[in-house]
Amino acid sequence: MAKLTKKRKEALAKFEPGKPYPLAEAAKLVKEITYTNFDASVDIDVRLGVDPRKSNQMVRGVVTLPHGTGKETKVLVLCTPDKEEEAKAAGADYVGLDEYIEKIKGGWLDFDVVITMPQVMSKVGQLGRILGPRGLMPNPKSGTVTMEVGKAVKEVKQGKIDFKVDKYGIVHASIGKVSFKPEQIVENAQEFISTIQKLKPAAAKGTYIKSIYLSSTMSPGIKVDPKAID
Repeated sequence: MAKLTKKRKEALAKFEPGKPYPLAEAAKLVKEITYTNFDASVDIDVRLGVDPRKSNQMVRGVVTLPHGTGKETKVLVLCTPDKEEEAKAAGADYVGLDEYIEKIKGGWLDFDVVITMPQVMSKVGQLGRILGPRGLMPNPKSGTVTMEVGKAVKEVKQGKIDFKVDKYGIVHASIGKVSFKPEQIVENAQEFISTIQKLKPAAAKGTYIKSIYLSSTMSPGIKVDPKAID
């Protein structure tokens, strides 16, 4: 572990923890202070001035990142036979219904997003206990329960992500990879933050965006100045 600690010390020496940086500078720094030997994800944490226990202060939504997430998203489509070709043509990784429901009940979870259609939700509903806690349950609000399965698959493959505030009032998402150019990280972060701003609940009082941090899989968090997002 000593080697890791040395690398972490070097990373910490490159910036001032707790000091707010303009987004463009934070995006450059996160690349400089990541010391993994794999292409780490770049994550954003936005702390909101909401009380997520109150339904009228719940913040959840979807955003299509201009540069995608850099991650290969595996999509499972649970649909009726007449929709299978449409889903496959759009690039779905797995397409079917009953056999996949049984596989999931047996513990198979090799996918990142599930897309389904209203007609089969009664069957998909059986998986609520398995998919719900993992954030994988399809939901009409996030566009994953739809008749337009092909369109939904394409959007997910192009970098559409859904997010929701956790019980601590924080929205967390992966918005790219360390291999991205700084400006790609900036543009993805701007799109994400502006989407959150549009979703501000009327019931939320006081400062809405309290803090923003940018980090990678293994790096310390860099504080971003909310006033210097542009």
